[in-house]
Amino acid sequence: MTTKPSLRMGSHLLPGLAAVALFAVIALAVLRASFGDPQGFGPDAPITASIGYAMFNLDMGAVPGEGMLVAFEIIDVVLVAALAAAVMLARREEDGDMVALLADGGRKVRNRLTDDDGGDR
Repeated sequence: MTTKPSLRMGSHLLPGLAAVALFAVIALAVLRASFGDPQGFGPDAPITASIGYAMFNLDMGAVPGEGMLVAFEIIDVVLVAALAAAVMLARREEDGDMVALLADGGRKVRNRLTDDDGGDR
């Protein structure tokens, strides 16, 4: 015979409750926010020619820009820094040479942990 599942109460529920509360706060902030009227492109504006000018806030296109150049550059710098950090963390050097972490299948690590006769230290 099967039994009904029971809810385990305890401190392990706290992260889930915090996530639900955070979702409620964010949903409330988004629903109560007022946004301006969308600008959009006019019916006779050359859209493809004006997108680049509008993004970088240049007054050369038929559509007024909204000044996204600073945000674009900040995102660019953050992504380049993240890529450089990922490459730096992924590489490993031994005696000045680049080596893979376990390119030998882990034999060097296993040999350091065991004696020459194969027993554990």
